[in-house]
Amino acid sequence: MGNRLPFIVGLLAVIIFLVWSSLFVVNERQQAIVVRFGEIQDVKTEPGLYFKLPFAFIDADTVQYVEDRVLRFDLENIRVQVSGGKFYEVDAFVLYKIADARRFRQTVSGDQVAAESRLRTRLNSALRTVYGLRGFEAALSEERTSMMREVRDQLRPEAESLGLRIDDVRIRRTDLTQEVSQQTFERMKAERLAEAELIRARGNEAAQRIRAIADRQVVEIVSEAARDSEIIRGEGDGERNRIFAEAFSRDPEFFEFYRSMNAYSQALADTGTTMVLSPTSEFFRYFNNAAGANSAAPAAAPAAPAAPAN
Repeated sequence: MGNRLPFIVGLLAVIIFLVWSSLFVVNERQQAIVVRFGEIQDVKTEPGLYFKLPFAFIDADTVQYVEDRVLRFDLENIRVQVSGGKFYEVDAFVLYKIADARRFRQTVSGDQVAAESRLRTRLNSALRTVYGLRGFEAALSEERTSMMREVRDQLRPEAESLGLRIDDVRIRRTDLTQEVSQQTFERMKAERLAEAELIRARGNEAAQRIRAIADRQVVEIVSEAARDSEIIRGEGDGERNRIFAEAFSRDPEFFEFYRSMNAYSQALADTGTTMVLSPTSEFFRYFNNAAGANSAAPAAAPAAPAAPAN
């Protein structure tokens, strides 16, 4: 029995080694490609525990794992030319999945880096084609969605030949290159200056028109006011003269007295004016006597003799 123990231990070790070499596990994020002597025997896409032939070191059965998730790769700083002839820089990314692991193994030996390199070349070409048919403004408008669909559709045949499925293509950035950016800035600046000059000219024209209308209205209003004032003044003077005439007709003596009082108040006011008048002047008629009789007046001349009768 003691001589058999090493044999039994060795046999168990071989069995364990064979079993271990025959088992492989596929998780939910992977696909497994079983290759026997360089030929694809099976593809396991469901997670679980699987068996294969042992002795992978002699190429009996080997297992190559590939991703079963949605993958992404980015393409940055791609210089594209739009329909106007100018150049822009574009960043984009692709979401894809390994849909046919068998073909993926046959075309690029299951190498994800090699597959993405080929997709990058095709994506670069598709971006240049799509942008070349449009202007820069299209990437900033609602047309951006259709542009991404066109790029995706152009990329799908190449991806299918690699065993890949393109889920989406997104354009992350579309920017002006340095030289185009400066040119665009200068052009926009010139356009804004021209627009400002046009607005300023229109404003000056409108201001002059409004000012002319206002000046004409001022002249019309002043003329109408002067006319109305002259009419009112004439009517007032007429009314005053009428009242004066009526007052004079009623009491001529009082009217004379009233006018003399007004003359005294205006002439003898404290104006610093010196007047040299005779006390017997007609001006002082009511000054010394309210009745209007000048006490210093000279005696009346004798009446002239009557003419002889014929």
